[in-house]
Amino acid sequence: MPNYHAELDAVLRALADPTRRAVVERLAKSPAVVSDLLAPFSMTLPSLLQHLRILEDAKVITSNKQGRVRTVSLRPGGLDVLHLWLGLQRTPAERQADRLGIHLARTTSEELK
Repeated sequence: MPNYHAELDAVLRALADPTRRAVVERLAKSPAVVSDLLAPFSMTLPSLLQHLRILEDAKVITSNKQGRVRTVSLRPGGLDVLHLWLGLQRTPAERQADRLGIHLARTTSEELK
């Protein structure tokens, strides 16, 4: 359990910054080279690399360097710990409403047959 909390803390710290969230949103579309990630921001390359290092240390992204080109992508499952934690925070009423929604969807689809 302590490892779970350490991973969650790292991901939450990494996503606390709007620049890093913007990078994650961009990478959700497709992997990108660092120069493409830098383009929309008014910051220096070393500043962006610092943001990328924080995301990589939190295991949210991964990067691969070939020659002088570094490609960055979202790490598969990198946000799973956050998703798990958020799911555990749901109230019993929300869970019950979800079950009701599933039941109604099944009932409606059976009536259409």
